[in-house]
Amino acid sequence: MVRRPVAWIVALVLFVEALGIGAVNWFLGVVVDRQHMSLAGLDPHVMSVSSKAGGIVFGLYFALCGLVALLAALRDRAPAGPGRVLLISAAVVHAMLGAFGWGLVGPHAFLYMAVVLGLIVLLLMTHDRPDEPVAPESADPAPSGAPLTPPAAPTAP
Repeated sequence: MVRRPVAWIVALVLFVEALGIGAVNWFLGVVVDRQHMSLAGLDPHVMSVSSKAGGIVFGLYFALCGLVALLAALRDRAPAGPGRVLLISAAVVHAMLGAFGWGLVGPHAFLYMAVVLGLIVLLLMTHDRPDEPVAPESADPAPSGAPLTPPAAPTAP
């Protein structure tokens, strides 16, 4: 009953995160470029381009994970194959970001990442595989007290 709403929520959250991660990294790249900042003697232009490229790659990764969740919502089927692996990797990324977020940002970042992690895991766990069809019973079942082995052949006198 909760499969589709969870998949829709996960897709929406991952698309918003994709835009947010891409925008933040792009903004950081612009700031580094305009301020001509350097870290340990690195070229500011290289740092700027690296930040922008990292934002694009990470944003596309989250967008692809969101697409997998969106397809799961539209089809009402569990993600399988590479899509399932992508969602598992997104869950691991959120767990790691939550752990780092507690120390660097505070408990609010941890709680957000924990909620997203929980939603992704819920999406992966609520989509069950269809049950195996049950084999029909035989036409003449043995009575409940009958032996399972056939009776012995009569012996000659």
